[in-house]
Amino acid sequence: MALTARIADKAGFLGTLVSAMGCASCFPALASLGAAVGLGFLTRWEGLFITTLIPLFALLAMVANAVSWRSHRQTHRLLLGLIGPFLVLAAALLMRFAHIRTAALLYVGLAFMLAMSVWDLVVPSNRHCVAPECAPPGKHG
Repeated sequence: MALTARIADKAGFLGTLVSAMGCASCFPALASLGAAVGLGFLTRWEGLFITTLIPLFALLAMVANAVSWRSHRQTHRLLLGLIGPFLVLAAALLMRFAHIRTAALLYVGLAFMLAMSVWDLVVPSNRHCVAPECAPPGKHG
């Protein structure tokens, strides 16, 4: 389950990043980077990215962090891991419902998600609590 959560976390970050790269009018810095790597064709689905994909990928990253926490029980990692997806989700929802341009909020959220993904690759989480009451559901040792 830990590997699945790690893959879902990375997929959440990459999906959010690629979705933001397709939104030229909302996130010009990321859109120019996306166009430079050949993702310019995504601009025709900009509305879908803002209203659906960015929030879904941010939620996927949040769920992956929560699932990962169930196996390693490191609250500081959970809280730091939730900051980025929360900021990205807030940026997407503010843009959709309040029509407020929130590119800076999205960029900070993506930076947090990238930093946590790199941290997770460099320093994988290990279980700190070894008492039987800390065992994941269904496993008692």
